[in-house]
Amino acid sequence: MIGQKARVSGWVHDVRLLGGINFVLVRNRDAIVQVTVPRKAVTPEVMNTVSSLHPEDVVTVTGLVKEAKQARNGFEIIPDSLTVISASAAPLPLDPRGVTDANLDTRLQWRTLDLRRPETTAVFKVEDALITGMESYLRQNGFIRVFTPSILGGISEGGSEVFKLDFYGKPAFLRQDPQLHRQLAIAGGLGRVYDLGPSWRAELSHTPRHISEHRTIAAELSFPSDERDTMRVEEGMIVNGIRNVIKECGPELELLHVALEEPKTPFSELAFPEIYATLEKLGHKLPEDQDLDRESEKLLTDYVKQEYGSDFFFINRFPSKIKPFYVMHVDEEPRYARSVDLEYKALELSSGGQREHRHEKIMQQIREKGMDEEGLRWFTEPFRYGVPPHGGFSVGIERFVAALLNIPSVKEAALFPRDPERLQP
Repeated sequence: MIGQKARVSGWVHDVRLLGGINFVLVRNRDAIVQVTVPRKAVTPEVMNTVSSLHPEDVVTVTGLVKEAKQARNGFEIIPDSLTVISASAAPLPLDPRGVTDANLDTRLQWRTLDLRRPETTAVFKVEDALITGMESYLRQNGFIRVFTPSILGGISEGGSEVFKLDFYGKPAFLRQDPQLHRQLAIAGGLGRVYDLGPSWRAELSHTPRHISEHRTIAAELSFPSDERDTMRVEEGMIVNGIRNVIKECGPELELLHVALEEPKTPFSELAFPEIYATLEKLGHKLPEDQDLDRESEKLLTDYVKQEYGSDFFFINRFPSKIKPFYVMHVDEEPRYARSVDLEYKALELSSGGQREHRHEKIMQQIREKGMDEEGLRWFTEPFRYGVPPHGGFSVGIERFVAALLNIPSVKEAALFPRDPERLQP
């Protein structure tokens, strides 16, 4: 629009009053635009308004677009009018320019101001592109989106890490995962489904990897040959998500100093019990029938990176003892389960695998776990009436985004994060 009139609305990012020529930087979600205000070329009204501006005032500027190689976008606007739509109080509790550093707690307390930082905005543009790419892959491969309930009448996975609430005078719980209802959708004949939504974990965790409310993209499919079919779907979804980020978010990746490459497939697979021997060779003795600890994840990540040149890899055949009742055991070796985690940069990105579809086996595994058979009857009864083999996975979105962008805390990838100390804003 060089040589044409334009209108730009946004926040005052910065004001520089230099006397004869002044500058106002106007920021919105798309860019930061330079408004150049020569005293001799603008009206007194415009000059007076510029002189009274504060950072984060909301303004509308109308004027002539001129080429300006020294400006950050290669152009500037010479204003005919400049109107303050909404004035900002001063001083600001948080500087969206990032000139004054703020710790994470302050940024989250003033999240609305923090979201005005271009770097913060970039995180959520990447997140949107990632989800769009993953959803696109699933839809192209025959999956339909379903909405599963967030309020449950019982605990789906055992344990005490659930949020209890009052449901019309009856006890209810926020879901830990939409797992069981996805399985019932498969039992109902929907074939291939995915769910995109929140889950909750009442963990008193104070680590950069955990939040109390998180989102997942979770898929379930009928008639896999075994758990490796779910792995192929998951890696395809992951690759398509990253491919879309690379395609759509070049400026955002540059702003965040992140260089992404499309991962090569198939992702490597490590499996129990061989993992015990691998870890021992790497200098770490992991007791059998125990879940991986943080040191194991880091060692295996370095090992895969060195051996296969990839940040992604699957871990398969976890010990049955540590997995939920709905996971299928390996019939010929029931000590191990058809249970799969996807690891990325020493983080568990997802859990999944093949589910148990045989009613008698499900009931046996419920008893082995010491769970309430009657409380799970709503889930188990449909399995008496013919349920196909099925499997799937659930990917944590905030954790994936944080790892993808090398963000130190998963809370930065949540719009308004919830943790044991934070329920507002």
